[in-house]
Amino acid sequence: MTNISKAVIAAAGRGTRFLPVVKSYPKELVPILDKPNIQYLVEEAIGAGITDIAIIHRLGESSIEKYFSPDQDLEDYLISRNKTEYLDSLKNIWQKAKLTFIPQSADLPYGNGSPILAAKDFIGSDNFVYMFGDDLIVEETYGQYLTKMITSLEEYNSDAVVSTQEMPTEEMKRYGAVVPHTNPTVPHQISALLEKTDPPPSNFAVVGRYVISNKILDVIKTQGTTKDNELWLADALNTMAQNGVVVDEPITNGVWMTTGDPLRWLEANIAVAIKDPRLKDDLKEFLTNLDVNK
Repeated sequence: MTNISKAVIAAAGRGTRFLPVVKSYPKELVPILDKPNIQYLVEEAIGAGITDIAIIHRLGESSIEKYFSPDQDLEDYLISRNKTEYLDSLKNIWQKAKLTFIPQSADLPYGNGSPILAAKDFIGSDNFVYMFGDDLIVEETYGQYLTKMITSLEEYNSDAVVSTQEMPTEEMKRYGAVVPHTNPTVPHQISALLEKTDPPPSNFAVVGRYVISNKILDVIKTQGTTKDNELWLADALNTMAQNGVVVDEPITNGVWMTTGDPLRWLEANIAVAIKDPRLKDDLKEFLTNLDVNK
């Protein structure tokens, strides 16, 4: 049984590659089939035993909180039409987890390390899960892989566990990669994370899932920002890898789908739909017979 009960989801970006559709609402609410992207992350966290989830959102943006909040008028409408099952997935979230919504202060620097600072009071003295809002893990049982990551943190007494997926060498120039440790003290120990190098140090791309020791709060505060006033999680993890133990956990029973641009968002929709028993047969038939020149 895991001792980790908290997760932080970074959802404070602008999502410019999805403009103009995200002009009036966050990219994380763009749907994957019938649920917004971010709901899959919340369900994944719950599936791994997480009971407290903080969503870090843009300052002044309330759409994500509104989405995850009960709406009595809507519930009354669905009750009157005997369609209450449409909210079952949200009711399950409300029953199993407490959601906290934290605006990311404009005073914090740009970078994917800043949401952790925004959540520092929520994190307190606990270890936690950290999730990027535009990364999706498609698996048979949501939360199964994240549970494995949590187990690795505890089993190896490590400072952080980094999610990775093995990729072809020709694609690695698009992703950050882990550097395997030359003298590991535990399985899968890494010495660093490198961003988009060619050739890559390994074929294991870094995925937006992390299980992290509370130590990272002090590391981030100490490291400060780069010369461009940016605050990157990788810098803090590299410091932790140099002074302690950081391991990677490759995805084996699932697949990572990034949803950060329209093409890969569309691919993620297809990947999720093809596993849905309600849709898979019709979708396969449609894709097989598709002729865009008709």
